[in-house]
Amino acid sequence: MSDEVTENGHQNGDDVPEIELIIKASTIDGRRKGACLFCQEYFMDLYLLAELKTISLKVTTVDMQKPPPDFRTNFEATPPPILIDRGMAILENEKIERHIMKNIPGGHNLFIQDKEVASLIENLYSKLKLVLVKKDEQKSAQLLAHLRRIDEHLRKRATRFLTGDTICCFDCELMPRLQHIRVAAKYFVDFDIPKELTALWRYMYNMYQLDAFTQSCPADQDIINHYKLQQALKMKKHEELETPTFTTSIPVDVSQ
Repeated sequence: MSDEVTENGHQNGDDVPEIELIIKASTIDGRRKGACLFCQEYFMDLYLLAELKTISLKVTTVDMQKPPPDFRTNFEATPPPILIDRGMAILENEKIERHIMKNIPGGHNLFIQDKEVASLIENLYSKLKLVLVKKDEQKSAQLLAHLRRIDEHLRKRATRFLTGDTICCFDCELMPRLQHIRVAAKYFVDFDIPKELTALWRYMYNMYQLDAFTQSCPADQDIINHYKLQQALKMKKHEELETPTFTTSIPVDVSQ
């Protein structure tokens, strides 16, 4: 296991709980952040709380291709994300989400109720998976239609984020998926998010300004390799020696 980041390094004795999040490591080098969407989502949630100094956050990466003995002993076959709060391990995604919302200081402020937004971002990832598996124009058109709906929502609300001008749990769920669409769909099927979706691009620009996203974001190579493994494609020779790259530029002017 390798420690990836400690955020707001509070000294022992400070009156804040230390939360550890165990996430999947890169499938390329086994050390840096991997491309697990749930790992990044909860990383972002907890990073935002660490920025507010309600918790001290430690993030640990685990190479699931060669998990260390202490990980196997403690967690058997349970894959990350795993949240550890004051010695208690929370192992399932829904339980992690509920624990952040109900038991971690400040967490309830991230988890707001908005049925429109919840249904808006639902099934976006499954549409990406279909694009990568089927590789046909119909699936790409369905993904594009979904992105247009998100763009229309953002245009209508005219806010920085999905539900307002403050980031919430829905943004921590959506933005990692948008990043996978940008990187993986471009790589495998040459799919681009259209430039005319300016509200969506402005939203992504706002998310790229946040440390919670940039600190949790996997490298482009790790996102691509995540799907290569799913499709049983071979990794490039010496890929682990490549300098990681991160696609965070915006192809349109969002200053207006």
